[in-house]
Amino acid sequence: MKLLRYGPRGAEKPGVLDAAGQIRDLSGIVGDISGEVLTRLGDLKHLDVEGLPLVEGNPRLGACVGGTGKFICIGLNYSDHAAETGAKVPPEPIIFMKATSAICGPHDPILIPRGSVKTDWEVELGVVIGKAAKYVTEADALNHVAGYCVINDVSERAFQTERSGQWTKGKSCDNFGQTGPWLVTTDEVADPQDLKMWLTVNGKTMQDGSTKTMVYGVAHLVSYLSQFFTLHPGDIISTGTPPGVGLGMKPPTFLKAGDVVELGIEGLGNQRQVCVQD
Repeated sequence: MKLLRYGPRGAEKPGVLDAAGQIRDLSGIVGDISGEVLTRLGDLKHLDVEGLPLVEGNPRLGACVGGTGKFICIGLNYSDHAAETGAKVPPEPIIFMKATSAICGPHDPILIPRGSVKTDWEVELGVVIGKAAKYVTEADALNHVAGYCVINDVSERAFQTERSGQWTKGKSCDNFGQTGPWLVTTDEVADPQDLKMWLTVNGKTMQDGSTKTMVYGVAHLVSYLSQFFTLHPGDIISTGTPPGVGLGMKPPTFLKAGDVVELGIEGLGNQRQVCVQD
C-alpha cells in the first residue's frame, strides 16, 4: 500500500493511493498514519480501497507519517559519498538527530535560513518504524519496519561543520526534512538495498545513485540503533545519501532562492521543492 497524509499543514488527514493513482480518504477508518496505526497495517490491506471516498482536486501532501517522536539520521553511509567529501567510511554508523520540527510535506518549499550561505540537498531512503524495537537482532530487524519513503535531508553546511558543536543545528532548520509523498509498505519493496535514487537542481542531475552502495544496510541500522534506545512506531531513520551533494562539487555549489529541487527513489515516488528565502 501507498499511505499518505493530505491537507493543510497541521490538519492533515490520512489517505491511501488507489490503483489509478488517486487519493482515497482513510479518515473514516483511522485517525492518522501514525503510532498504533502503524503496528496494524495488516488490517488495512484487506480494505476495499476503491470503495473509499475519492479526494477531489489536488490537495497539498503532508509528511507521509505523523506523530514522529525521533528523526534519526545516519551520516556518511554511502562509500562513494564518503569519498567525495574526503571522509573515511566510519567503523560504526554515525548517528545524529534532526529536529522533528524540520519535517514537512514532500513538495513544501525549502526555506533557506537567515544567514545561510551553504544550504545543500541530500536524497535519502527513509525507514519508518512500525513496531517497537529494543535489542532486536539484524535477522529480525525488518519485521519492525512499517515501510519506506523518500526524504530530502536538507543541510546547511556552514551551520553544520563551521560553527562548532554537533551537526544538529545544520540539519534541523524549518522545512529541512521533506518526507513522502507516500509511505510504501514493506510488501511493495522487494529489496531496500537495491533501489535507484536521484536528485536534480534546476533540471540538472546532481545525484544518481543506488541504495546498493550503502555501507550499513537497513536491517543493520534498525538492529544497531535498537541497542541504544527503543525505536517506536512512527520514528524515522534517514539512512544517508549517495554522491552528488553540493558540498562535494568542485567548486562547491549550494542552493539559492528560486532554485527548484526534484528527487525520487525507485518505487517510492518523487518530490519537488522550490527554494525560498526564510
